[in-house]
Amino acid sequence: MLVADKLTIVIDDWTGVYDLSVPSGSLAAMVGPSGGGKSTLLHAIAGFERPSSGSLSFEGTDLLPLKPAQRPVAIVFQDHNLLPNLSALQNAGLALSPSLRLSAADRSVISAMLEHVGLAGLEKRLPSELSGGQRQRVALARAMLTTRPLLLLDEPLTGLDPAMRAGMIDLIDTLRREKGLTVLMTTHTPEDIEGRADQILTVADGRITR
Repeated sequence: MLVADKLTIVIDDWTGVYDLSVPSGSLAAMVGPSGGGKSTLLHAIAGFERPSSGSLSFEGTDLLPLKPAQRPVAIVFQDHNLLPNLSALQNAGLALSPSLRLSAADRSVISAMLEHVGLAGLEKRLPSELSGGQRQRVALARAMLTTRPLLLLDEPLTGLDPAMRAGMIDLIDTLRREKGLTVLMTTHTPEDIEGRADQILTVADGRITR
């Protein structure tokens, strides 16, 4: 099934049954218990899990034949996935050059993105020198630097206090609107995204129950 201008998912395999459609440029949130299948669905969209049957398309393009690196997808993992021996600038810079052969222009672009997500002046800090919220922002900056139109966020609010969660949602929503992104995120705190998300989907036992 190919539907233009949407993320369309129909997956039926050993992990569960997922059927949803997310309009391009919108923010959709998935809520539900741990182990219910939210992260598995994100990994399937990103290409890290291979469904046994079903269809997956984004803006008219069939994603299933594509390798993860070929998909128009950026993903921010729950554990940030930052390398401990690299600075904030270097971790974000992996989006531009996995070998970290960064030109002066590259470094300027990375610094501007870090400033945009509220990390100005922290470019040289290691992950261990950053708070949980700051590490999440580094991961988000790296995702933004990939310039891919579909952003997947796996529990981006975990470990943040209420004020920081609100700030992170504001940042995600601002970047979505500025970049024209389609965002699909998971969260354990649906109250944080009520009134902000265009859709809130409940996932439990490998199914979307809405």
